[in-house]
Amino acid sequence: MAALTLREVLDLDPVRASEPALLAGEGALDRPVRWVHSSEVYEGANFLDGGELLLTNGFGLTDADEEVRRRYVRELAARGAAGLAVEVGRSLPQMPPEVVDEARRLGLPLLALHRVVPFVRITEAANRAIVARGLSGRSVVRPWADDHTAALLADLADRAALNQPEVEARSALAGFHPGPGARLIGVSVHGTREVGAVDRAVRLLGGARALRAPFPGDVLALLALPGDGSTGFGGGLGSGDPVRAVQEAFRTAADAGLTVAVGHAVDAGSGWLRWSDTLRAARTTLELALTVPAAEPPAPEGPLVTSARALALERELTRGGIDTNRDRLDRLVQHTLGPLLAWEAAHPSDLVRTLEVHLRHGCSPTRTAALLHIGRQSLYQRLERIESLLGLEIDDPDLLGELLAAVCAHRVVRGRSAGGAAMGRRSAAA
Repeated sequence: MAALTLREVLDLDPVRASEPALLAGEGALDRPVRWVHSSEVYEGANFLDGGELLLTNGFGLTDADEEVRRRYVRELAARGAAGLAVEVGRSLPQMPPEVVDEARRLGLPLLALHRVVPFVRITEAANRAIVARGLSGRSVVRPWADDHTAALLADLADRAALNQPEVEARSALAGFHPGPGARLIGVSVHGTREVGAVDRAVRLLGGARALRAPFPGDVLALLALPGDGSTGFGGGLGSGDPVRAVQEAFRTAADAGLTVAVGHAVDAGSGWLRWSDTLRAARTTLELALTVPAAEPPAPEGPLVTSARALALERELTRGGIDTNRDRLDRLVQHTLGPLLAWEAAHPSDLVRTLEVHLRHGCSPTRTAALLHIGRQSLYQRLERIESLLGLEIDDPDLLGELLAAVCAHRVVRGRSAGGAAMGRRSAAA
């Protein structure tokens, strides 16, 4: 079937509602439109691949001189743009005559949009029509290299300028079709350039699908788990916890020495920004897992599998980067744990780590002692020492949040200062 033309785009309801006036390019209305973008970046013509209709509110043209405006039109025409649509009346009172002149000289369709219609309504309507017309392959999406899957995952993880119809079209091109009600979970695997661990985990989950690709530093994947809880692995999803099901699958499927970070579970129908969120959470979690010592000793054998939820406090404390937050974290640690740190500097002990493990496990002596591999009596002695040094009761509900944030911040800063040496065994596998 023939591609959607500019003439047909102009006939779409949201476009007609903007009251478009064609100022140039009357003879090019039947050229195909491959995609519709909106952008206010006036040096962005080089990002076009040809066939795009570009929408802009004209703000960048208001203070530009005549030559800059002409060059902007020339660059769009040189990149093969299908047309330029400019909103006039708000940022731009009227279309600059040199823009019209240059567009006419080059035969570039130029539209003046006289009524404000949100560009998202225009782009969604046009791009859905393009997808529905049945275009496929490079006619629908920008021709990023040959690996469409890797390009899509990278764009989602980097939160590139996308829209839902484009993401759906590119997902379909990569063979990724999340079913109705599917739950999507981002996964990042470090220590291998093979996707085998992801594929094995997907088979264990049963009924799941994956969009996955290798990258220079890790393997990135977006898993789709059926919304009806029909995955066959471990009962995790059946109990309403898809993240735990994915973690258990990777503990079985991943090789020893690998580090696996699992993002949040999001609804497949919640929009591409949520797809991006879970992938970004997985990558942020992986970075922390590789650079910050774990709160608890990892299993001596097998992969290290963690999740965004397990490192939620670490991610919040380091939002914007560890180095950016270092001074704030140092102040928190010294204010809350100063006497305890001074004691540890003079008396070799493991009090800070004991406190964190105890807090993370609901102040349960049985669980804490088991995780630290010490007797309950030894644990009680440590806890008494901690309370004496800090002058407080550890299980005071008003103090739990501050104490846990402080011991976590101490571990983050210490791990950064040591260059993540505690995770050396994992990093060396890369």
